Amino acid sequence: MKFGVNTMIWSGGFEPDKYPFDDLKEVGVDGIEIPVFVPEDLDTAAVRRTCEAHALSVHFCSVNPDGTNPISDDAAVRSRTVAHWKNVIRTAAEAGAEQIAGPTHSPVGYLPGRRRNEDEWRWGVEFHQALHDDLADTGITMAVEPLNRFETYFLNTAADTVRFVEEIGSDRIGILLDTFHQNIEDKDVADAYRTCGEHLMHVHTCENDRGVPGSGHVDWPGVLAALKEIGYDRWMTIESFNAHIPELSAATAIWRDLAGSMDEIAIDGTRFLRDLWART
Repeated sequence: MKFGVNTMIWSGGFEPDKYPFDDLKEVGVDGIEIPVFVPEDLDTAAVRRTCEAHALSVHFCSVNPDGTNPISDDAAVRSRTVAHWKNVIRTAAEAGAEQIAGPTHSPVGYLPGRRRNEDEWRWGVEFHQALHDDLADTGITMAVEPLNRFETYFLNTAADTVRFVEEIGSDRIGILLDTFHQNIEDKDVADAYRTCGEHLMHVHTCENDRGVPGSGHVDWPGVLAALKEIGYDRWMTIESFNAHIPELSAATAIWRDLAGSMDEIAIDGTRFLRDLWART
């Protein structure tokens, strides 16, 4: 198992001066997950240098920015969205990233007030299929993340996401399952991971309030036991967001401090997860 932390715990971009690298390495962090919203703005050489200097792997998280939507009824928007994500893939390769993860299927917060329809499902499948060759050429994988009902209407449950990636049919595309979202959407969070089975490519380890893993009511023993049952050995990455950055706070509806410090979420959380994993 590999243990990671998402750098949005500290900042909304790649700002390594803000990351407590020594403390992270001391508790056994294996890699960082960095947000990439505008790929042209990322200094990929700096990412490589920083990760090599600290012996850390790197992977990306991303979303559909304004003006893009894989399931839009406008073919020009869908085409523009494919081009954007191909650019994200190229940037990930330049930065040495192993994987891109996130709600690739639709814009976060896009809620038209109805259920998804068959056209949207088909467009979502076709969008991901259009990325297969670029992923294969670069050796990068993509993990599709369902979100809770307050952030998307398109994919919420583990079962729906399994059906989605099976229709995509790419060995480069799997599932990111986040304990925060599945704590809302699935009847049994641990069982959601069993449902994903071989399709699971990434795990976000988030407490129910996005605070320190182990400090809330997520069924961590059950989740980690389920991961061992299905033979999962990829990434468990702590994801949280800095409430003192207005853009992140507004986007994630975090209006209070989630811990004594943001470092606690990453450091105490990793220590908790590593210890529990060893005992599971």
